[in-house]
Amino acid sequence: MTFSIVAFDPDSRSWGIAVASKFLAVGAVVPWGRAGAGAVATQATANLSYGPDGLDLLTGGATADDAVVQLTGADDERDHRQVGLVDADGRGATFTGPSCLDWAGGQAGDGFAIQGNILAGPQVVEAMAEAWQAHADQAFERRLVTALAAGDRAGGDRRGRQSAALRVWRAGAAYGGVLDTAIDLRADDHRTPVEELGRLLDLHTLYFGKPDPATLLPLEGELATEVADALETLGYPAADLAEALDTWAGTENFEERLVDGQLDPVVLEQLRRQVAAIRMPE
Repeated sequence: MTFSIVAFDPDSRSWGIAVASKFLAVGAVVPWGRAGAGAVATQATANLSYGPDGLDLLTGGATADDAVVQLTGADDERDHRQVGLVDADGRGATFTGPSCLDWAGGQAGDGFAIQGNILAGPQVVEAMAEAWQAHADQAFERRLVTALAAGDRAGGDRRGRQSAALRVWRAGAAYGGVLDTAIDLRADDHRTPVEELGRLLDLHTLYFGKPDPATLLPLEGELATEVADALETLGYPAADLAEALDTWAGTENFEERLVDGQLDPVVLEQLRRQVAAIRMPE
């Protein structure tokens, strides 16, 4: 009922899963991960214990192939299961039970595992693999969604569309740095869930993306005056510019993009848009 990609990014030491299905809230069932250990997608007649049990195996040092053998070997219903894994070192493995509904199958390689069942055909998995390989220049989370979108365009779940999800795990990457969940986005019931997932990722990048150091602007001179005037217009008097900017950013959820003494152009654009909306004549 589902197609997914499980993958590893060695540069950022991230593990992630993008998944879509004609199934309500697929993100609550299929994707499981743990920073430093790996990620697991359990689907078809999903055995949810494959998630935590698979992560425990991977944490204990099992390879993706070994984890598949152990998970399915202990499951009397394995012929109806489908699972994809990447381990701590990014090795991929996928398993499709012979009783999964057609079309069902997958591909695995260095850094990824792609699988699906009740698909329009093998072209879905093939399109996802091609997109994954062709977009290595993209940010990891964007690359996952790009691969998922390629599968969706190739026919995806042959029953139709309903939900999609993106989850990424990286050590200390959660908001505030306490947990390891870097991204957890879901379109639980949507007419075009993969497109919606892309829109949500755009918003996540806007609010929580890190500023590009090469683009930061010194917050001084004419720019400081413009920012102070903008904040004043928006109701944040700038007797202390840094304090006013902090208060506005915290209110608007841009605090992750603040840099002392400098300004992210993304933040400047948002300030300008808000001021323009206020000043726009009726």
